[in-house]
Amino acid sequence: MRILQVLLRQLFNKPATNRFPASHAPASTAGFLARVTADSSVLIPPVPTPPGFRGKVGYDREKCIGCQLCVKICPAKAIEFLPEDKKVRIFVARCCFCSQCNDVCPVNCLSMSEEFLLSTYDKYAEHVIVTDNKS
Repeated sequence: MRILQVLLRQLFNKPATNRFPASHAPASTAGFLARVTADSSVLIPPVPTPPGFRGKVGYDREKCIGCQLCVKICPAKAIEFLPEDKKVRIFVARCCFCSQCNDVCPVNCLSMSEEFLLSTYDKYAEHVIVTDNKS
């Protein structure tokens, strides 16, 4: 009986989250975006990220000294050392966003950005492999 009360109460509660931003919606929503452009519909802005948010890893290739501490400490093995360049490559699809690589870096060439819309079907897509700040 208690579960029925909870279910009925939840049916009438407002959602706790924002709807997904239309700027990242599939191409099938072209009609909606056209109405937004014509000011007949409202575009819901994304929820702002809180302070200290750990999103996609940023990497300043010029500051990197190739010490490999980030490679050694990464629990997800998301960081690969490139011996020919003495730099690293970060596979965001493997990253668990723990920020341990940022904490151990002696020259602060790694950082956590506010970027969080990273899902893709291709784990080797250009936007989920970090080789420098442009990635």
